[in-house]
Amino acid sequence: MTRTLLLTGIGELTTHAPGEPRLRDAAMIIAGDRIAWIGQAADAPAADESVSLEGRAVLPGWVDSHTHMVFAGDRSAEFEARMAGQKYAAGGIATTVRATRAASEAELTATLARLRAEALRQGTTFIETKTGYGLDVASEEASARIAAAEADVVTFLGAHVVPEGVDARTYLDLVTGPMLDAVAPWVQFIDVFCERGAFDVDQSREVLEAGRRAGLGLRVHGNQLGHGSGVALAVELGAASVDHCNALTDADIDALAASDTVATVLPACDLSTREPLAPARRLWDAGATVAIATNCNPGTSYTTSMPYCVATAVLQMHLTIEEAVWAATRGGAIALGVADTADAVGMLRVGGRADLQVLDAPSISHLAYRPGVPLTAAVWRAGERVPPGAL
Repeated sequence: MTRTLLLTGIGELTTHAPGEPRLRDAAMIIAGDRIAWIGQAADAPAADESVSLEGRAVLPGWVDSHTHMVFAGDRSAEFEARMAGQKYAAGGIATTVRATRAASEAELTATLARLRAEALRQGTTFIETKTGYGLDVASEEASARIAAAEADVVTFLGAHVVPEGVDARTYLDLVTGPMLDAVAPWVQFIDVFCERGAFDVDQSREVLEAGRRAGLGLRVHGNQLGHGSGVALAVELGAASVDHCNALTDADIDALAASDTVATVLPACDLSTREPLAPARRLWDAGATVAIATNCNPGTSYTTSMPYCVATAVLQMHLTIEEAVWAATRGGAIALGVADTADAVGMLRVGGRADLQVLDAPSISHLAYRPGVPLTAAVWRAGERVPPGAL
């Protein structure tokens, strides 16, 4: 029989169940990989084992819905140049492409595993990652295969930039043909960088429509470096998300609010590129679905810290702590299409997957109240506690 674990003494429990406020003096029972019971600590039924959390806060594990973790190399010199005033442009991606192509699969796997473990130590229990640093058939296939072994969701981003020395038309034919065929067994989504210096709107539409024909969900990198067509295209095609969203018109915000496309904001990237922060407050107030993700990558956001992104969203994007935590859990799950499945993540509910984190603090408010302080005290992923030594 499945053994049960009672987590009691929860000072504050954030579940994201519809209409349910943060619970005080709560308890939870985990049975196998599922949550079997939630309620007041005084009403908790017996379990095989009991752990007192001594007033600590519990919330869903982070759902990081936008990362680029399959890569090799270092772009710290580019970062220093940006901090000295050089404007970010998409061309720096080519540096990582060269390093990634030169790396062995073992090296790429080790980097991804290291970053995944680093994220887990900070409470991230569900993670997406992309290809996009190979940009030839063999390297993209290897990236997708490596990603599928470590990440929960994999996105094909062959349309990151046109690689050096390749004609744009020739490359589009490759992305939408042999490259797409090669990665298809390993990926769930297709993405495109719809931006100046990368792919225009017509090229982006071609990529996304090819992905849709292959049975993949759609995602868009859009409106990062200026006003463009990324948001409009994402909404038009019913993409699961459009990510970055720095430069939005009122029409863009209204379109997102009227659609099912999630607006994913990437606070750490905004700070690293010194672009204007995405208007998360305006998006939320308009009724758009907002997600927060790290955009972990070696060039523009080399962090796996969802707590850092949540704190930034509160302190600089003007979301409330409840809104930011929702966007970094439930919002990310919606963006990845895993919010309402049998194995739904991003919320805590009876019968749902037991992905949760414990803070060494009495409330989620401490995530922004004490920014930069490592508050992750314990993590359970699919009902299994992450060994304390791994944290």
